[in-house]
Amino acid sequence: MSNDTNVDDPPEDVTGTGSEPDEEQAQPHQQEPERQGERSPPDEDGDQRDDVDGDEFEDPIDEFESDASEAEDDIETVNDLGSTVEVDPGVEVDEEIAEDDLLGGLQIDSTDDIEVPDRLVDQVIGQDEARDIIIKAAKQRRHVMMIGSPGTGKSMLAKAMSQLLPKEDLQDVLVYHNPDDGNAPKVRTVPAGKGEQIIDAHKEEARKRNQMRSILMWVIIAIIIGYAILSPASILLGILAAGIVWLIFRYTSRGTDAMVPNMIVNNGDKRTAPFEDATGAHAGALLGDVRHDPFQSGGMETPSHDRVEPGSIHKSNKGVLFVDEINTLDVRTQQKLMTAIQEGEFSITGQSERSSGAMVQTEPVPCDFIMIAAGNLDAMENMHPALRNRVKGYGYEVYMEDTIEDTPEMRRKYARFIAQEVERDGRLPHFTADAVEELILESKRRSGRKNHLTLHFRSLGGLVRVAGDIARAEDRERTTRDDVLQAKRRSRSIEQQLADDYIERRKDYELQVTKDGVEGRVNGLAVMGEDSGIMLPVMAEIAPAQGPGQVIATGQLKEMAEESVQNVSAIIKKFSDVNLSEKDIHIQFVQAGEGGVDGDSASITVATAVISALEDIPVDQSIAMTGSLSVRGDVLPVGGVTHKIEAAAKAGCETVIIPKANEQDVMIEDEYEEMIEIIPCSNISEVLEVALIGQPEKDSLLDRLKSITGTAFDQGSVGSASGSNPSPQ
Repeated sequence: MSNDTNVDDPPEDVTGTGSEPDEEQAQPHQQEPERQGERSPPDEDGDQRDDVDGDEFEDPIDEFESDASEAEDDIETVNDLGSTVEVDPGVEVDEEIAEDDLLGGLQIDSTDDIEVPDRLVDQVIGQDEARDIIIKAAKQRRHVMMIGSPGTGKSMLAKAMSQLLPKEDLQDVLVYHNPDDGNAPKVRTVPAGKGEQIIDAHKEEARKRNQMRSILMWVIIAIIIGYAILSPASILLGILAAGIVWLIFRYTSRGTDAMVPNMIVNNGDKRTAPFEDATGAHAGALLGDVRHDPFQSGGMETPSHDRVEPGSIHKSNKGVLFVDEINTLDVRTQQKLMTAIQEGEFSITGQSERSSGAMVQTEPVPCDFIMIAAGNLDAMENMHPALRNRVKGYGYEVYMEDTIEDTPEMRRKYARFIAQEVERDGRLPHFTADAVEELILESKRRSGRKNHLTLHFRSLGGLVRVAGDIARAEDRERTTRDDVLQAKRRSRSIEQQLADDYIERRKDYELQVTKDGVEGRVNGLAVMGEDSGIMLPVMAEIAPAQGPGQVIATGQLKEMAEESVQNVSAIIKKFSDVNLSEKDIHIQFVQAGEGGVDGDSASITVATAVISALEDIPVDQSIAMTGSLSVRGDVLPVGGVTHKIEAAAKAGCETVIIPKANEQDVMIEDEYEEMIEIIPCSNISEVLEVALIGQPEKDSLLDRLKSITGTAFDQGSVGSASGSNPSPQ
């Protein structure tokens, strides 16, 4: 980007009028970190050359080098950042009880005793690998793509990176009128803070020019009016001449105003590197735009350089551009974003083809940013392959963990997280030690895995705020455990509220059967949303086939559920003495709802219902069950067992069957522990032994099944299944 000599320079008392990024700045991924903050010496006359980088202005060199060295010192290893929980003097950590203590041995009265780190990177909890990558990427100026569930800290890490970047090379960007071509404004970059000085100088110069022109105009008008008064016959002509002079001066004065540059990026007041959240931004907001001008002629138009609007990529120059859910950007926008990353500069033009701004295109504007792209697992599917390759080739990809191992150190960090949320909100009472313990128990429960803690901090932070609001509404100085328990009831998800209402309605209409035995009917369990269990009865009926026998399943089954039904049909053919070629097996998921049924966690429910219908053996209706089923009869682990067990307890069931591999994942609330018995099973024979009633028929069936499949179950069910299966979804 070159500086044209026709562009009006500011008055001589303002030094440093322009610059352009050199090739190394245009390629941030090739720039060596030690080059940051370098300055070229000024010319002998005290001014800087126009053909050097915008950083090379006569700013205090010592100050820049000091800032750079401080930034270098601030970037520590991952082991040094947030690795300990600082408490006020006098508060101790009891290592002897740390292993069994919910607070990890912290001896505190409330979270007010816990010191909150100043830097965001020190506040990150659980995502050690991601934090390490952010530190390295900030030091080496690398792009990062973070993939993971919502609420696991992606945006927080992006903001933390902006605090780690050096700020000594921030720039202001000015757009000037181009006298040769009004639709091709010129661009200059100057060190941060210089832009306002240049604008003020240009405005002062324009004011002086306009003042002189105004004085001259009124002098000419006065002469014309005076002459007209002395010549009565020419009064009307004199007034007309004065009006023409006024219009001429007003029209030509617009040219003077057009000489004032437009500052599109102002970093003068920035204390850290810029951070721009461009999540969901349309093309104009992301890439820059030119405002439409309804007055395009007659001297009333706005100069094109005054209509230029910067995009997030330009505002984040020398800083961080954060784009969450990057797959929602259209393909064209992703292509242009890729160009901006590659070139380190991007011209601003009108994004709407019908706008008058589409005729305007500036010189390339610097956009030497670090991009942090984020999204869920599906983000990679619709992300432009070339853009992803650009990020991966010049940066890092990192997966955000959902859970972390439960250790005393992590429990102390969770206590610090609560203190952080209280400090960040600024209106909540601090939490007592009992309240913190209850929140840590809830984080264990929400992890869905034994000896793990959840890393979904956004939802956990919501619970902290609800509990704090309850305490604040009652004007208490501290948030107690009772407030947390009340907050858990109040902060139920929409799915959980619907599930609870659904359970109550079914009780009213006697759709729930929890007593005696019924042939072909089993209480299955399902999950609505992420944390809402519900009981889902499954019914099976055997009917004579009019043609070849088939399995017919209803209830808006989705692909995985249909496949699980097919697996069950293979087991039935193997285990049953009935000739299924002459039978139709009808399977109904009762009141599955508009969303239908997805997943395979109802496999043992379907198998039990069909076997019960085939053999005319009742199923105990006080029992509910969940579990996947292999084609050999092994009961495989599923997700959401804790929520499913609680749903069975709410519905009035006395017993629940779960996969033995899920036994370690059960973390139900204390109130449900005495309400329901949990029986883990490893194969279909064990399930049937618990679920079926009617001793003679039941014993005969189980003996037949064990004689057919006993060897397979003994060798491959419990141990191998639990040891080799991936985490259930």
